[in-house]
Amino acid sequence: MKNYIKYLPFLAFGLIACEPELDEAIEDNEVYTSGEADFSNYVALGNSLTAGYADNALYVQGQENSYPNILSGQFELVGGGEFTQPLMADNLGGLKLNGNQIANNRLVLSSNAGQPVIPPMPLAGDPQTEITNKLSGSFNNMGVPGAKSFHLLAPGYGNVAGLPSQANPYFVRFSSSDNTTVLADAVAQSPSFFSLWIGNNDILGYATSGGTGVDQTGNLDPSTYASNDITDPNVFAGVYSELIGNLTASASGGVVYNIPNVTDIPFFTTVPNNALVLDAPTAANLTGFFQAVAGIFTQGLIQQGVPPAQAQALAAQYAITFNEGPNRFIIDVPVTQANPLGFRQMQPNELLLLTIDQGALAQGYGSVVLTPEVMQVLGLLQQGGSPTPAQAQLVLGAVSGIDDKDALDSSELQAITTARLSYNATIQGLAQANGLAFVDADGLLQDVSQGVSFPGGVITSDFVTGGGFSLDGVHLTPRGYALVANETLRAINLTYGSNLPEVKVGSYGTITLSDNVN
Repeated sequence: MKNYIKYLPFLAFGLIACEPELDEAIEDNEVYTSGEADFSNYVALGNSLTAGYADNALYVQGQENSYPNILSGQFELVGGGEFTQPLMADNLGGLKLNGNQIANNRLVLSSNAGQPVIPPMPLAGDPQTEITNKLSGSFNNMGVPGAKSFHLLAPGYGNVAGLPSQANPYFVRFSSSDNTTVLADAVAQSPSFFSLWIGNNDILGYATSGGTGVDQTGNLDPSTYASNDITDPNVFAGVYSELIGNLTASASGGVVYNIPNVTDIPFFTTVPNNALVLDAPTAANLTGFFQAVAGIFTQGLIQQGVPPAQAQALAAQYAITFNEGPNRFIIDVPVTQANPLGFRQMQPNELLLLTIDQGALAQGYGSVVLTPEVMQVLGLLQQGGSPTPAQAQLVLGAVSGIDDKDALDSSELQAITTARLSYNATIQGLAQANGLAFVDADGLLQDVSQGVSFPGGVITSDFVTGGGFSLDGVHLTPRGYALVANETLRAINLTYGSNLPEVKVGSYGTITLSDNVN
């Protein structure tokens, strides 16, 4: 049998690189006011989305296009002060610890005769950001890539001695002391206005690992969590309340953001789960193979003393049928009494990760990997013969379901959704209780997944070509961050009576197609 795997087409370089016409310029004589807010000392807290992380790394160009830095430029129109960031040493994005590289360089989409080369690859070069070279002073952008909500309250999160498990290499670079917290360093600046976008990583690590972590709902001790676990909603609520309480103590106001749905980002939507595209003969052969699996399993159960009718009913789930055209992949699931073989066909809502080995999919991963030995057993069955137990096991073992690490199944998606909705209820409730501006980032990225128009173009969540997401499929491009900044400005104007102008989305770039970034 031969599997034919088709993937989403990518546009030619000429279409990717083109930039739309810029928005109309702001009138020079326009008068802007801050309303009830004081933007003189704006401090931003959060994770990688706040830091300007993109293309699977933090680098200078990304930081300069972070949404807080974009906002600070608009705040300057109404008295906003200097906005400082803990800039990386270069645009490579890698990190070093005592001279040894501990984080990869950024991803780039190389070109071959003007055509994009998929998948993106880390940029070659020797990064110069050494995390033990401590930066001096305070920084308005307190975004720490990788931080979960409770990490902002964790003493020692910037202590190099706590690496790799108890500390964060990015915060090590600019923490004021070994035992300080991210919140403490932010509050020490007495912000007059703040932004807070945190909580994404409290579910994202679980999602990007394919749900291999643990849903820690019911466990109130975050010190016991692994990096790919889901944070207990009560832990999140307590942490978030403490963050808001401290930040509002000195600030005239602030803006908070909720947590988007993972199904709206290309890391989970680029590789469709029905990309097993078959011609009619191959579909018939796969159907016949799984009928053989069901028959072998039926006989095995009967030999173990299971009544024939019960054995046939249990084995019937493995007689999976395939049709000409797109078909859903086979996925591994936990072995249970109801599913003793531990596999089934994917359901419509289930997701494959961007990082799945697409070459392996083309060789039978997600369906069947046939060997000459398996083919011999199938030939025996077609002739009416009875396989030995070892031969029967060869056939059952040929099923190559997609591993848990490469997919999100229905139960994992439900765990993510339950936690996210609880987090978002906490965020919105505290925003209302404290009179803060609220940005529905979830709704914004839903809109992006459908396409958001701006003068001269459209921004979507399509991988590579959509303009909204960087090459890691999770973080935004400069244009995507500009879209977040504009949504933030609208929320601030609505809440505080200011009339801050929006930025020109079309003047911000998307992905970089280059082998020479420095």
